[in-house]
Amino acid sequence: MTSPQRLVWDATARTPGWFVLASATAVLGSAGTLAFPWAMARALDAVVARRPATGPVLVCAALLALVVTTGALQTLANGGYGSGTVAALRRSLVRRTLDAGVPGTAGFPAGDLAGRLSAGCAQAGSAGVTLVTASAAVLTSLGGVVALWLIDWRIGLCFSLGVPPLVLIARVFMNRGSGLFLRYQETQGRISALLLEALGGARTIGASGTAAAETRRVLEPLPELSRTGHRVWALQRDTGWQVGLLIPAVEVLVLCAGGLALLHGDISAGELAAVVGYTALAMAALDQLDALFALGMSAAGARRVAEVVDQPVPAPGTRARPASGPGTLTLSGVTVRSGTRLVLDSVDLVVPAGTALAVVGRSGAGKSTLAALIGRLGEPDAGLVAIDGVPLPELTPRALRAAVGYAFERPALLGTTVAGTIAFARPDASREEVAAAAGAARADDFIARLPHGYDTPLKDAPLSGGEVQRLGIARALVHDPAVVVLDDALSSLDTATEARVGSALASAWSARTRVLIAHRVSTAARADLVAWLENGRVRALGPHQELWRLDGYRALFAADSGTVPEAVPEHDPHPHPQESV
Repeated sequence: MTSPQRLVWDATARTPGWFVLASATAVLGSAGTLAFPWAMARALDAVVARRPATGPVLVCAALLALVVTTGALQTLANGGYGSGTVAALRRSLVRRTLDAGVPGTAGFPAGDLAGRLSAGCAQAGSAGVTLVTASAAVLTSLGGVVALWLIDWRIGLCFSLGVPPLVLIARVFMNRGSGLFLRYQETQGRISALLLEALGGARTIGASGTAAAETRRVLEPLPELSRTGHRVWALQRDTGWQVGLLIPAVEVLVLCAGGLALLHGDISAGELAAVVGYTALAMAALDQLDALFALGMSAAGARRVAEVVDQPVPAPGTRARPASGPGTLTLSGVTVRSGTRLVLDSVDLVVPAGTALAVVGRSGAGKSTLAALIGRLGEPDAGLVAIDGVPLPELTPRALRAAVGYAFERPALLGTTVAGTIAFARPDASREEVAAAAGAARADDFIARLPHGYDTPLKDAPLSGGEVQRLGIARALVHDPAVVVLDDALSSLDTATEARVGSALASAWSARTRVLIAHRVSTAARADLVAWLENGRVRALGPHQELWRLDGYRALFAADSGTVPEAVPEHDPHPHPQESV
């Protein structure tokens, strides 16, 4: 498991230049700050003794210039270091999210992932800058404490009396705060997830008149967020007044000891001025409440990012599919479980190359799960899926994506323009190939009516559900894989358009293996074979015309369409198909 510290360190390693510059300027700035009270004391003592003070004054000026210069450079370095670390964390999170795919991110709603990507990465990425800044402050404070001990041991002892209470206050703050910070961010993530879900169903909410109920549902975690926030503020308040009392008490004690030392002639006037300066510097260690709060938030953000980064990613294969492979698809003993339920139960299926296989079954039969396994969008709990004899886990990612393509029921239109979304899987596709694919998907007619045709930005292209599906089919045509999975990709088309698109696809993919998740009898009728899934198993396999003689098969479509199936002739000359046990 990736620790939050390791996560932030790995991100830091990707911005080594900024990290080195931030650290170097912090150290140099601390050194200049520590040397300045000493130089000021030498100058003051020279003035009091009526000696030339030019040299000490020049040293003071040089140290002041060093502090100002390093401060400016540290501000620049912190900006570059912080932004670089945040960018590296966001790249890691996005890459792992996409690599893990649907199974890996199932436990993270989209809104929650967005929160982790934005706020979580920003908070985790600021940890390095906070640590560098806080470390410089602590280094300066330690130097101030050492200087106080060197000036007079009694002064150093007085200051050291304030260290144990400070350590106790800091420890209590971090122990109580770490859980509160994490709970606060998790609650924010839940609200973001609920809000994104509600926005996705805005039309349904509006049509149902349930806006008030949805508002209450989205804001249901708000009281918990408020309670956690108030507890964080109370913790800050309690820690703040404790530190606020401790700092003046220590300052008064140190300055009294310094005054007494001056009266007894143990230190000079310049050294007393240095005591004042070093006391202020040493106090910086006692006044790091803001840094502790920032580190607590950073640790919580890093833990939330690490939860996503730790999601298992399927190991990529190393083999390429045979160049001459025709696209034979084989499923052997494929089993998928969801909790205690068997979604697919030891499915054995062979789809010969160039065959159009329709997969039918009632809702929950496992159709979409089977479709996801074909392109390794999901992993079986047992069994094997292979293309041309090569198991999918052994294929390289490039070979797998070239071998299997998808068109979905609700395709996501990715890209900036209509042409870009069609060529999304093959950015090098020519405009002619894009146009040919759109024509085969019967999408060219409505594309021509768009303001700028194929160059119309997607945000300016009002599309119906059927038009979106046709763009998804066109994208699959441009991809042109060996095996095509149509996951109910024609469901939003009217019957006439579906028939035209189906005929065009049959022609365009005549040599391709096709797996069609079907709900319409017309889709099953156009397929070469039909696999009837029931309770996660293949109940029957055969041509649609033969399966149609089975009462249960006809009832399957009757239930979906709301129609009464036609009776089967009593004296059918064809033998009935075998049903799998």
